Amino acid sequence: MNLLLAPMEGLLDFTLRDVLTRAGGIQRCVSEFIRITDMLLPERVYQRVMPELANGGFTPAGIAVRGQLLGSDPACLADNAARMVAMSPHGVDLNFGCPAKIVNRHGGGASLLDDPELLHRILAEVRRTVPAGTVVSAKMRLGTQDDSRALDCARALADGGAMEIVVHGRTKLQGYKPPAYWARIGEVREAVNIPVIANGEIWSVADARRCLAESGCRDLMLGRGQVADPGLALAILHDQAVNHANDARAPALSWPEVLQLFAAYWGIVRAHIVPRYQAGRLKQWLQHLRRRYPEAELAYQALRTEQNAERLATTLLGEHASVPFDGRFVGPTGAGRYTAGFAAAPPPLPATHPSNGRFLQGIQSEQSERHRGVRPEERAAERAGAAAQDA
Repeated sequence: MNLLLAPMEGLLDFTLRDVLTRAGGIQRCVSEFIRITDMLLPERVYQRVMPELANGGFTPAGIAVRGQLLGSDPACLADNAARMVAMSPHGVDLNFGCPAKIVNRHGGGASLLDDPELLHRILAEVRRTVPAGTVVSAKMRLGTQDDSRALDCARALADGGAMEIVVHGRTKLQGYKPPAYWARIGEVREAVNIPVIANGEIWSVADARRCLAESGCRDLMLGRGQVADPGLALAILHDQAVNHANDARAPALSWPEVLQLFAAYWGIVRAHIVPRYQAGRLKQWLQHLRRRYPEAELAYQALRTEQNAERLATTLLGEHASVPFDGRFVGPTGAGRYTAGFAAAPPPLPATHPSNGRFLQGIQSEQSERHRGVRPEERAAERAGAAAQDA
């Protein structure tokens, strides 16, 4: 079984990918989308979104990252895919699932699901242009307004050369409103002869069980559920390993263990995000953790108006807030609570780990210090003179 970490624009960037892959259980990540319009992007754009490219395409915990492209022009997507592949990501993923209005208004994401023929041309052109051994995958929803073309879209992607499809079990119109239609993902799986990975509304081990049963899929992609519960992937793998031997919840990360991860996150944010946005990043993740941890709810309510990242971190983490991050995580792995093989210690951290400031070497020279590690929406807020948003 493979568990993938979903791309989540505006939330799950390289900083959170680093920490969530340290927690264990995730076998592959997909980057946030890189928007392709009418030009061949310079390498620095890929490096900004995927700084893991400087580390062989791996997170510091040794987990592979696949680069995702979003656009609608087959030739331009293909040229940019070829450029990205030359930088050694672990494959190319094409986004046909983003439901955001601003993306769909400009002919990207889920809006393309109204045109299966275009999907086929995009896949075929990318497949023709990148080296033969390159993995090319796609992510789609069930449709735009309804799911009547779901099977046609999946067949178009597979026939065009996709080697794997992730299906989010909702339409563009349904957005992120529950439920996700896992059984419909199963119908897509039966319509194509390539692997299909199920995605959507997987918040718990019980959700994962039902999704696997209803979709018939072997692999899952986790998004908001993994952000809210960093131990979810390990718990799902544990549950599958014991073959549902009991109905009790699989072992979960305790709040002190989550705080270890949060301390690591603070170390990475402090090293790579400009100060004015650091507090917003910390509160954004803390807000998501509220769904799983009552302690996070209490902390968020106490700190939601705090704008100083140093004070926020010190209040939440105490003396650990000022300890330099050394790249270690001694949570459930050290406690030995999980099945051997699923929670093995990550490989030694590379010399270019972000804690020593060299992870982005060669990238930072291409960016202004003012905008180092700042996401596009944060730059827009700055240009408008607005404060960083607390998601």
